[in-house]
Amino acid sequence: MPPLVVENITKSFRQGARVIQALAGVSLSVERGHFLAVMGASGSGKSTLLHLMAGLTAPDTGRILIDGQDITALSDRQLTLFRRRKIGLVFQAFNLIPTLSARENVALPLLLDGGNALGNGKVDELIQRLGLVERRDHRPDVMSGGEQQRVAIGRALVIDPAVILADEPTGNLDSANSRAVCELLRDLCGIHGKTIVMVTHEPTVAAYAQEVAVMKDGRIVDRFQTREFASGQELAVRYQECLR
Repeated sequence: MPPLVVENITKSFRQGARVIQALAGVSLSVERGHFLAVMGASGSGKSTLLHLMAGLTAPDTGRILIDGQDITALSDRQLTLFRRRKIGLVFQAFNLIPTLSARENVALPLLLDGGNALGNGKVDELIQRLGLVERRDHRPDVMSGGEQQRVAIGRALVIDPAVILADEPTGNLDSANSRAVCELLRDLCGIHGKTIVMVTHEPTVAAYAQEVAVMKDGRIVDRFQTREFASGQELAVRYQECLR
């Protein structure tokens, strides 16, 4: 079974007297070692979908299976533990602990799980792989945005998750750092076999993935391989055609 399977999920939100349907029967699966970008305009449901896959909110109907476990059947406590051990999360806002060093932030999931994280060679291995050796003892406030995002990616990787979910991971970065983070995610998938789902609205960012799923009005309206396109500009044209 693929490490991530979404089966016919729906989700609605109430705004006063109105009910807004954010997702209207979405199904998808992502194979091991695959990098999928989810695109869509604001309000298309892409971030809601990612939050559901992360177990941060529950669907109204349908199932979400991660590493064979139906996370919609778990209690809040079970889901917290499962997310900590199986799902790597990367956010646009980094969400680092400001009083901790880069190394301590990477180690945080292991510390929360009661392990001797700072004595764990995996942490230092990740610090080296992410090019953060010279910044390992620095706190977030003296690191660049790109360095902070690499720390956040290291924190997501340290648990060796079944899937990595990234929500607009380049949204707060300049073009050079954005490119570096995209290349890192691509290498994590291609070289290290990680399964990644990334939400983005930028075609140039989505082009680093192997495949793109386009969302509109709470549904997936297209899914295509990025190798079909010679450039991010060509991908952008296809994306705009999907939204018409």
